Amino acid sequence: MDLFKKCFDFTTVDEYKAMGIYPYFHALETKQDIEVIMEGKRKIMIGSNNYLGLTGDPRVVEAGIKAFNEFGSGVSGSRFLNGTLTTHIQLEAELAAFLHKESCLTFSTGFQANLGIISAIVGRNDIVFCDRENHASIYDGIRLSYGSMVRYHHSDMEDLERCLKNADPEKGKLIITDGVFSMSGDICKLPDIVRLGKQYGARIMVDDAHGFGVLGDFGRGTAEYYHLEDDVDIIMGTFSKSLASLGGYMVGKREVVEYVKHKSRPFIFCAAITPASAATALEALHILQSEPERPRALLAITRYVRDRLLAKGLKILDSSIAPIIPIYTYSVLRTLVACKLLFEKGVYVNPVLPPATPEGECLIRTSYTSTHTEKLMDEAVDLIAEVLNNLPESDESLMEMI
Repeated sequence: MDLFKKCFDFTTVDEYKAMGIYPYFHALETKQDIEVIMEGKRKIMIGSNNYLGLTGDPRVVEAGIKAFNEFGSGVSGSRFLNGTLTTHIQLEAELAAFLHKESCLTFSTGFQANLGIISAIVGRNDIVFCDRENHASIYDGIRLSYGSMVRYHHSDMEDLERCLKNADPEKGKLIITDGVFSMSGDICKLPDIVRLGKQYGARIMVDDAHGFGVLGDFGRGTAEYYHLEDDVDIIMGTFSKSLASLGGYMVGKREVVEYVKHKSRPFIFCAAITPASAATALEALHILQSEPERPRALLAITRYVRDRLLAKGLKILDSSIAPIIPIYTYSVLRTLVACKLLFEKGVYVNPVLPPATPEGECLIRTSYTSTHTEKLMDEAVDLIAEVLNNLPESDESLMEMI
């Protein structure tokens, strides 16, 4: 059989493009902001992870320019060899201090952070207990390790305890959970996870990509939100969301971070984040520390939108305070048609389709920024309600619209 047969048989994209409902790879023509230009037209942006609104902040941009001038465009090597800058060291030290942990290590992307952490610390005699809705990078990190994976039902603490009870007590155990789940916006049940971890001798790792800069009195994330910072062994996060840059990190005990630093293949054999990426993340961290009102403004505008969507009679997942609000659209076709119509009317959102959701439970994922205004969100909600409340339920009727 030809290796490429699967490629030639993959026609879904061409079919969706022919129907005019392909939703991906719309190109930005302006910086990421609450309003952007895509394909020559204004769009209200409620489909990004720019939670603190810092991607275009003049202070962040200036920090990147300064780093370009001082260090050049890249480091041309791994952190292990020629790729460590003083900026990397400063960023790691300040992140560790901010998150109340002993040590920090940065990675080239958030995805690589999970690959690098998990594959380094999980060995042949270890078990990882993984929430079924964890990010794909966690699953891939477990696959890259030599350990065993046990999945528990999403945020089901009885199922997690059953899994822990059935595990070999002689094996090392790691519970990994998203802090804020990226599609649903659910916040993990960290108090229960900590209790079970202590009871069954398991270490705990939280992927706080969508919690950092969002939750907690000072934006330190899920562990701060629950007042459990001392009880989480490893916190992983990204720079591409609240910190307006690109990269990832882990914080934890010094010995654990040193072990990963010297054993993690995705860290050792990858070029370091660029000078500008490190400098912009560091400046964004400084702004978060000096302006703790940003996370509060983010949660306030999210509450405002959530209330407005419910008032319009829209079916949403309403189980969290996090700045991710999924709106039910049910079928794949209905989701794609809704996204197309919203895009045409000037609102950018994200479709969530199987396998990210079960069949028949497709969603439109909307996400918010601390600099969104109530006036702009009123405009977006009115357009969402106009589209979804007038959209046929059946695929047959939807096909007639296309």
